[in-house]
Amino acid sequence: MDADTFSSMLSEKYRILRHRLNEKALRLCAAADARTLGRGGIVAVAKACKLSRNTIYAGIHELETGNRAQFDTTESSRIRKVGGGRKQLIASNPRLLVALDQMVDPVTRGDPMSPLRWTGKSTTKLAEQLCQKGYRVSQRTVWNLLDELGYSMQSNRKRFEGADHPDRNAQFQFIADKVQDFIHRGQPVISVDTKKKELVGDFKNCGKEWEKKGCPKEVKMHDFADPALGKAIPYGVYDIANNKGWVSVGITHDTAEFAVTTIFTWWQSMGWKAHPHARELLITADGEGRNGWRVRLWKVELQKLANRLNKTIHVCHFPPGTSKWNKIEHRMFCHITENWRARPLESRAVVVNLIANTTTKKGLKIEATLDENEYETGKKVTDKQMVTLAIEVCKFHGEWNYKIKVNSS
Repeated sequence: MDADTFSSMLSEKYRILRHRLNEKALRLCAAADARTLGRGGIVAVAKACKLSRNTIYAGIHELETGNRAQFDTTESSRIRKVGGGRKQLIASNPRLLVALDQMVDPVTRGDPMSPLRWTGKSTTKLAEQLCQKGYRVSQRTVWNLLDELGYSMQSNRKRFEGADHPDRNAQFQFIADKVQDFIHRGQPVISVDTKKKELVGDFKNCGKEWEKKGCPKEVKMHDFADPALGKAIPYGVYDIANNKGWVSVGITHDTAEFAVTTIFTWWQSMGWKAHPHARELLITADGEGRNGWRVRLWKVELQKLANRLNKTIHVCHFPPGTSKWNKIEHRMFCHITENWRARPLESRAVVVNLIANTTTKKGLKIEATLDENEYETGKKVTDKQMVTLAIEVCKFHGEWNYKIKVNSS
């Protein structure tokens, strides 16, 4: 049963019971449900039965500390007569909900110069604004009213990729066909990319991990790079057909030279064993970054690699703004991030070991090493050097799809 269905059933249950139970019975019933549900139960039940969380907490306290007499829910044990108690604010002032909705909803809010357009819409600020308009409400009441209006606390959702290139889908299909052709012929296909640079040292890492209660891992307050340890630069190679990966962790600069060196290291360590009869190599890469289609040094280094391996290297770049579709992102890098969640990357050895110990139920295996070479930035490639490259571009978007042959000269 999904969460929405369960919430709907719980709300229906209390709609039926609400007018058949006195307030103590309703409180105890809600408390029992909340305690049975465990974590998050109080919030879920409070939303379903329209009782405050403080009331449910009081009911749980009664269940845990009270005696049998306290659980007498007969009519004679009623605390106050039917209809007793303070009336809801929206009953005495029906305009309150309208005023609150106009403040929060950017479509219905009328005043374009409202200060709430330029400040956070917290319940505290909303309560202050309502009080200035003559409504006597607390922050807690505003929270409950927002819930009644159908609002909830939500974060942003990444969805828009920007303007699509007109040949976006055609390029996806071109890459898919190329990959299938290579795999069918037993030729290696790799997906490459640089993972986000990581601070090395006692720094906070996102996520949560099981620890003894009250004993969280203590890390530094500020994320200033350690002068001695610096940052780790993981560059990955993912073998699509074999579900295996290689990561070189650089310590100097993210350059095209570093990227191609990592591909060569992968071939020496893993590639030739998995593909002993390879005559060609297909690389799928992002269109931007150090391995982007505009980067001249990337092509110069690939020419050196083709000559070194004595193999033709085919390259297909993903269209602008579509890097998340690169296989390495959702088949390897995401699992690395999950594996080291909430763990400070205290040393370079820790980074390498956490990467190398990343596995999945589908059999992903990764090898990793530390690359301590110095990679120079700002290297220039002249037109003369580009002319010497043995590049053959495809008819369809030759800037994205090309192959580099062995250059015998």
